[in-house]
Parts: sequence; structure tokens; C-alpha cells
Amino acid sequence: MNVSLNYAVSCRLIKSNLAKGIALSKTVESKVYHTRNIDTAKTLNMEQIQMLLEASKDTPIHMQVLFNVLMGLRRQEINAVKYSDVDYINRPLSVERQLGKKLDREPNASGKKTSTKSELQLKTSSSYRILPIPDYVFEAILHEREIYEKNRKRRGNRFLDADYICCSSYGKPRSKDFHWTHYKNLLRKLGLPNIRWHDLRSTYCTLLLKEDFNPKAVSKLMGHSKEIITMDVYGDNANIIPEEIPELEKYMREVLPERNDWEERGKEMTETVIDVESFLCKTQPPQD
Repeated sequence: MNVSLNYAVSCRLIKSNLAKGIALSKTVESKVYHTRNIDTAKTLNMEQIQMLLEASKDTPIHMQVLFNVLMGLRRQEINAVKYSDVDYINRPLSVERQLGKKLDREPNASGKKTSTKSELQLKTSSSYRILPIPDYVFEAILHEREIYEKNRKRRGNRFLDADYICCSSYGKPRSKDFHWTHYKNLLRKLGLPNIRWHDLRSTYCTLLLKEDFNPKAVSKLMGHSKEIITMDVYGDNANIIPEEIPELEKYMREVLPERNDWEERGKEMTETVIDVESFLCKTQPPQD
């Protein structure tokens, strides 16, 4: 209410904020420190994840499912991921933007139509993050890139070359609710719990916490501004994710199906190496 009234004052709709300085009474008890609240009823187990991944291959939302349950991306972050965000050598993914509707702050502009697929800044500074890409997801990105290039050549000038990974055959980004029907049909067909789309992201987080991952590392991976659980001690977490990558890769190997022939393509890319030492010897001037 205080924020809304401040906004009204800034738009000169009212003269002053009557709620300024008034604090609401607290009716919610504070949570106990160092406790984890894991609601397994709203998540999938590893066997169910494998079923969903396999079945989603026959739908247009396969990449969206991968980014959600295997990397913990938010819905609007998934739709905004581009091929240029992928480092094809070291295999991290940079989360840089989200797609959504711009907030129109102009007074009396409710009737104004705005795009729901505009590129926006992320929710918080913590949402900007670099994530390791599991092998299975990386292989799927390479395959999706081949389809993207075929559609670009086939559609010609009608193709929107905006570089989005999750897009239509004309290159247009997916809408925020595109996944809904396909996702619900998958759950019903496979006999899986009727959980929300956002609960796939919760599944990713829950499985990491159940495996006793560092809560700060999970928080960084999820893009949260604070730790997943309530903590009274904060430390230096600048290098948390690199320290947890080996454990994360081990977990991914347990969850994911075996690799296929796409692995050879990754090897070909990583084998392209420059001999830096010999290069520097050739380019540096002789010393006196």
C-alpha cells in the first residue's frame, strides 16, 4: 500500500502518502534458523523426471522442460535464452534477460496495448548468473540449433532471426503460456502428479537440497537474492558455484539418460586449441 501511494504521489494523483511511517503489526511467527522446508508432494522424483524428459521430446516444449527441471530457470528466463548466451567451449550459460510485458508507468494508460514478449531486465541483480550446462541439455541445444538454421534458410525473409532457442519455426519467441497445454497433456498421459510448471523449478531445487548441497550454492544457481533457507550467518559466496560444479555434474549423471552421438560433436569443438606458448614466441619481439 505504501508503494502504491508513493507512486500515486509521484504521478500527482494525490498530494501526500497517508500510509507513510505506519507499520503493520506482525501476525506471522518468525521461522527457526537453519531449517529446511522441503515439500516433496509438489515435486517429481528422479524416475518421474526421466519419464517427463523422454516424453517431452515429441512436443514443442522439450527445450523449455530441460531448462526448467535440469537448470532451474524461471519461465520468462527460459523464453529469453539465446544461442549467443551459450559458451560452446566451456559450456556455461549466461542468464541475461527475460521476456515479458513492460510496466507502463504512464497515468491513465490502462487501455494502451504493449507486447508481452519484450526483452526486460531480470528480477534482481542476483538473477544475472552463469550456470553450468549439463551434457544432456548441451546436446539438445546443438540439435535445436540445427533445426533453427534449417528453418532460417527455408523461411527466408519471413524468418525472425532473433537467436532465441525456444522459438517457433518462424523464429518468433514463445509466449509465456505456450507450454501450458502441452505440459498438462504430458502429466496426464504419463500419470504424473498434476503439479504446476513452476514446480519443475522447485523439483530442481529440492533434489539439490535433499542431496545436502551447500544452500548458498543452490541459492546462486537459482538466482535468489538470499539463501534458500533462512540463515543468520552470511559468508563470501563469490566462488560457491565453481566449488559445487563437480557435485552438480555427479547428480546430473545420476538423473539423466546416457549420452549419445552428440558427445562426439562436443569433443570436436573442444579439440580446437591454439598453442599459446608457441604463438607468443612468434609474435613477441626479441629481447635485447
